[in-house]
Amino acid sequence: TNEELLEGAREEIRESWRRACADNAGHPRASELFDPERLPAFHDPFAGGGAIPLEAQRLGLEAHASDLNPVAVLINKAMIEIPPKFAGRPPVNPESRGQALGAKQWKGAAGLAEDVRHYGQWMRDEAERRIGHLYPKVRVTEEMAAERPDLERYAGRELTVIAWLWARTVHSPNPAFAEVEVPLVSNFMLSTKKGKEAWVQPVVEGREYRFEVRVGPPPDVEAAKAGTKISRGNFRCLISDTPIPYAYIDDEANGGRMGARLMAVVAQGDRERVYLRAEPDMQAVAGKAAPSWKPDLPSRGTWASNAQGRRYGFHTFGDYFTNRQLTALTTLSDLIGEARTKAHQDAIAGKTLDEADSRPLGEHGLGPVAYADTVAVYLGIALSRLCDIGNSLCRWEVTRAQTRNLFGRQGIPMMWDFAENNVFAGAAGDYIVSLENMTTAMDRLPNDGAGQSEQSDARTGSRGRGRIFSTDPPYYDNVGYADLSDFFYVWLRPSLRSIFPDLFATIAVPKTEELVATPDRHGDRSRADSFFLSGMEQAMRRIAEQAGPSLPVTIYYAFKQAETKQETGVASTGWETFLAALIRSGFTITGTWPMRTELSNRMVGMGANALASSIVLVCRRRPEDARVAGRNEFIDALKTELPPALLELQKAGIAPVDLAQAAIGPGMAVFSRYASVNQVSGEPLTVREALAFINLVLDETLEEQEGDFDGDTRWAVAWFTQHHFEEGEFGDAETLSKAKNTSVAGLVEAGILRSGGGRVRLLRPEELPEDWDPRKDRRRTVWEMVHHLIRVLDTDGEMGASRLLRKMLDKAEVARMLAHRLYAVCDRQERAAEALAYNTLVGSWPEIARLAREDLGKAQALFASG
Repeated sequence: TNEELLEGAREEIRESWRRACADNAGHPRASELFDPERLPAFHDPFAGGGAIPLEAQRLGLEAHASDLNPVAVLINKAMIEIPPKFAGRPPVNPESRGQALGAKQWKGAAGLAEDVRHYGQWMRDEAERRIGHLYPKVRVTEEMAAERPDLERYAGRELTVIAWLWARTVHSPNPAFAEVEVPLVSNFMLSTKKGKEAWVQPVVEGREYRFEVRVGPPPDVEAAKAGTKISRGNFRCLISDTPIPYAYIDDEANGGRMGARLMAVVAQGDRERVYLRAEPDMQAVAGKAAPSWKPDLPSRGTWASNAQGRRYGFHTFGDYFTNRQLTALTTLSDLIGEARTKAHQDAIAGKTLDEADSRPLGEHGLGPVAYADTVAVYLGIALSRLCDIGNSLCRWEVTRAQTRNLFGRQGIPMMWDFAENNVFAGAAGDYIVSLENMTTAMDRLPNDGAGQSEQSDARTGSRGRGRIFSTDPPYYDNVGYADLSDFFYVWLRPSLRSIFPDLFATIAVPKTEELVATPDRHGDRSRADSFFLSGMEQAMRRIAEQAGPSLPVTIYYAFKQAETKQETGVASTGWETFLAALIRSGFTITGTWPMRTELSNRMVGMGANALASSIVLVCRRRPEDARVAGRNEFIDALKTELPPALLELQKAGIAPVDLAQAAIGPGMAVFSRYASVNQVSGEPLTVREALAFINLVLDETLEEQEGDFDGDTRWAVAWFTQHHFEEGEFGDAETLSKAKNTSVAGLVEAGILRSGGGRVRLLRPEELPEDWDPRKDRRRTVWEMVHHLIRVLDTDGEMGASRLLRKMLDKAEVARMLAHRLYAVCDRQERAAEALAYNTLVGSWPEIARLAREDLGKAQALFASG
């Protein structure tokens, strides 16, 4: 939101466009395509959540977003299309209308956001009036306080319930207890905060059981954390200890015999969470909920299941919610229409909109009708957001003492014990909290600039020519967004279909044409791959045809495709298929931008299909006269051009975990500039074969960088490749040392090796001396530098590491190269824990180096001043 920074970026864009117009003054369609007074329009044909179109609009471009998914289209309408229509207008609700006539300014979408808050608050209050009896407070009795001293201050008081914690139940598989519904609990802990521990203790009495709440650390922490789950595939019967396998649970659930039992209640105390046992009347109140409607759209069978595809009774989207949750959601859904009517009446009374304009929002109206529609759109989106934390697959987060939303990842995992929020508690899970989170963002949406969002297939969509394209396309088979979107679509459609009848015309989100390689949609993997390849090629060709002739196309690809070993080396099907489609569509890759776009804590998932950085491919149309090259010519060009490009990527601070992916860009830039690269036989080189050569040159380049290392470090790299930090034979170490022009005794003197009893071992970072000073070390090695930096970064953070780096800035670049090299060794040998240490160091390197230079500059200035 730094307006000075944004305006600086806008001016760079305007100046760049002026230069492009001057350079293309002789173009046959210069007057049409190169108007220096009008920036080219921007388009993202795979708009998704809308981050890219929104930023384009904030940078002063006319933003266009399209997507096949109606939920994505709606989100983009709400961010880039609707706010400019009513920018700068005051709110229409009577309470805020008076403020608009005073000193308060309603900039951008602030007036609209104020109305959304107002009518949302009315909805929430009206819903509580109608169904608040289903969400009673809990009374702390004198008896409860006598049993637990921590409750004495609350004796006789009524507390607001934050959440009800439930356990799913099935009938015991033991025939002797077949009538008993036993709980399936994955964790009996309620809070693991130090000094605030609380847990559920099941008390078995013959054929019955009850749940008690205890405070303080449990006597057996691990048992409490295990609940009644005994392994990945089994629970145990609380009464008889009989194993309960998943297959039995699935049969019980699909036979309508899975139930739920209340375990505990979480209430709001005096600035603390209060954990109480579940009294029978609490469960009885929940049982009185009778929703008037529930979504009956069938859900995908493998959701809310384990890898074996069990359904656990979740056949429709309505099955993911308890009756009380369904009652709350349907009540709020019905109230959206009533709020829309109130907003329309208030807009007419306020006389700030053109009453003569009776067009609805879907027909681009700007009057009271369209404004009321607009308010309803945001109220509907807030309701769909509430579904994420208002379903029966939300877990209670024991470390933070709060309910966690369902979509922590792009899938729906099964939750055996779940948290049911109070939608009127004023905390997460309350409709108004969901609304506030959204309107906070609305306040900051662009003040001006046109925007448009439409439903369109990227392969065939018609767009204006001469636009600038930037997009984040689907990642092969990584995520089926259409399936996931149905979860929200079933709630959006009833309340918003009358506003956007075309957008919500279908019963479910369109899936057949979604560009993902999903075998269950296309019959098998081969057909799914073919569908993705041909569809992506069509989409990219469409972009190439309509992109401005002097404008680059930028494509984000933050996806680390799971690799498999093939005869030709390591293969990455997702990348191969995507790149093949890109090249076949007529594009050549002219540049690669690594951009840090993902959360740093995602780097710990080394095996996950996610990068710490996005790789942005910069593409242009391949010239019509591009020539054919032979394989040897391609390899020679690769060996010439890739090493300096890799060095630039390393200097830019690209994390080692991303280097192989980033290297694809400059490598494919060489491959894609030719019309074809042919083998000696005349057969064209495939993308897979080209990637194999790129990886080969990458490995060679990293190995050649060892030439800058000292002899001790070269020995350590070679030894580490074979033994890591484990022991090896002294004789082997001595033989290797001769080849590296060093000795075992010298390596021990250097402080990187331990030797004794005929065995040697490299010292781990944590074993290195804390008082090491590189300026006083007579046998300083790059190996030491890297591992001391890892040690200090782990204990003292980036500031501590920068103080150490300042003492050896003369070797900083070589040390960073070594960290890259060691990461590559660990990654290839699947040693994730060691790889993480090197990756973290390089990821932090730009900040460590900046702090070191800054600190050195201050010291030099102080010295110069005497």
